[in-house]
Amino acid sequence: MSELLDNREMKKEKLKEMLKKLHSGEDEEKVKEEFKNVLRSISPLEIPLIEQELVAEGVSAREIARMCDIHVEIFRESVSGAEKEIAKFPPGHPLRTLYEENVEIIKDAEILNLYASSLLKLKGNALQSTLKTLEGIVRGLKVIGYTHYNREEMIDFPYLERRGLNAVPAVLWRKHDEIRAEMNKLLNLIHSENYEEISNVGQDLASRLIDMVFRENNILYPTLQVLLSEGEFKAIRMQDDEIGYYKIKPGNEWKSEAKPIMPYEVRDEITAEQLLSLPQHLIEEMKKNMGDIKLHPDLRELRREGDIELENGYLLPDEISAILAIMPVDVTFIDSEDRVRFFSGGERIFTRTNTVLGRPVQLCHPPKSVHIVNKILQAFKKGERDKADFWIDMQGRKILIQYLAVRKNGKYLGALEFTQDIMDIKKIEGEKRLLDWK
Repeated sequence: MSELLDNREMKKEKLKEMLKKLHSGEDEEKVKEEFKNVLRSISPLEIPLIEQELVAEGVSAREIARMCDIHVEIFRESVSGAEKEIAKFPPGHPLRTLYEENVEIIKDAEILNLYASSLLKLKGNALQSTLKTLEGIVRGLKVIGYTHYNREEMIDFPYLERRGLNAVPAVLWRKHDEIRAEMNKLLNLIHSENYEEISNVGQDLASRLIDMVFRENNILYPTLQVLLSEGEFKAIRMQDDEIGYYKIKPGNEWKSEAKPIMPYEVRDEITAEQLLSLPQHLIEEMKKNMGDIKLHPDLRELRREGDIELENGYLLPDEISAILAIMPVDVTFIDSEDRVRFFSGGERIFTRTNTVLGRPVQLCHPPKSVHIVNKILQAFKKGERDKADFWIDMQGRKILIQYLAVRKNGKYLGALEFTQDIMDIKKIEGEKRLLDWK
C-alpha cells in the first residue's frame, strides 16, 4: 500500500511541476506531451484522488481544469477506446457524434468531481463562489439528458429493440434516469447547508457519468456499428437534429446515398456472424438480464391495409376521427379559400353541424365580427402573422380561442381554429407524477 501511495505522490508532484510550467508560459505543446506521458500512467480511478490532493495543497481549480482537456484525450484511449473509434467515422456520422459528445461529458464530469471534492475545504466567499459554480456545472450537465441520452432513447434504441435486443436499452435507460435524478437531487441540495452531502452526491454523479460513457463506448456504440446498415444510420442522422446535441455541432462530411430505413422497416434478424461480432460486454449484459441470448425480434408490419400515410405515421380513417373527437380541444379547419372543410366531433364548446361544411367561414360568425375574421385571414395569407389569440368568459368557464396559420413549405393551406376550456388548467400548481386512480 505504501508503495502505491508513494507512486501516486510522485505522479502528483510531476503534475504540479507541469502545471507550473503552463502557468509560467512555457511552450504549451511541449508541456502537453509531458502531461500525456504522465497521464498515461494514471488510472481513471486515481485521477479524482490526485485532483483532490492538488486542491488541498492550494492548486486552483482553474489550473487543474486546464489539464482536463489533455487528460480527456488519454482517458478516451485508456478507458473507452474512443480515440480510435472517432477516427473510423467521418464528421456527421451519428456514431462519431455520440463518441464526440462523450469526450465532452468526460471532461465535464471531471470538472464536476474537482469542484465537488474541494467543497469541504472551503469557507466563506470561496465556499459560496464554488457552490454557485457547481450549480452552473450541474445545470449545464442536465442538457445531456435532454440531448445525448434522449437521442439514444428515442432514435437509437428502437433499432436494437426491433431486433429483439430489449434488455440492454432498458438497462441503459434506467441508468440514464438515475443520472437525471442524481442531477436534480444535487441541484436541490446546493441551496442547503449540508456541504458533505453536496460533495458526496457531486462526486457520485461524476462517477455515474463516466461509468455511462464506458458503457456506451464499449457496449452500445459497437453494437450499433455491428448491426445497423448505412440506411439506418442515414435515418438516424435525419432525426438527430430534432433533439439536439451536447456541446458539439456535427460535421457534414458524411454523405450517404442509401435509402433511409426506419426501425419499423427493419426485417433483419441478427445473424450468427453478427452475434459473434457483438461486444463481449453486451453478451455478458444479455446473459445477466435474460439468462440466455435467445432473441425475439419484433417483425410486426406497421402499415395496415386501409391506412392513410401521414407525415409522422399511419392511421385508419376511423382512428383519425376517433382521435380528433376525443381530444380536449375543438378543432375547425378553414381552407385557403376561406371555406370550412373540417371540424372535430365529440363534445364541443361551440356547436358545429355538418351543414357548415363548405360554407364561407365569414358566414359562420356574427356579422359584427366578420371584419375581425377577414383581418386575421388576410394577415395569414400575406405571411404577416401566424397566430391570433382570444379568451372569453362563458357560462362560468374561461375559453381560449386560437387561430393558427397552416402552411407547408411556405405555402398557405388554410387556418385552424383551436378552442379550449382552460379553467381547470389555470388551477394547476406544482407537479403530479404519480397515477392516483382509485
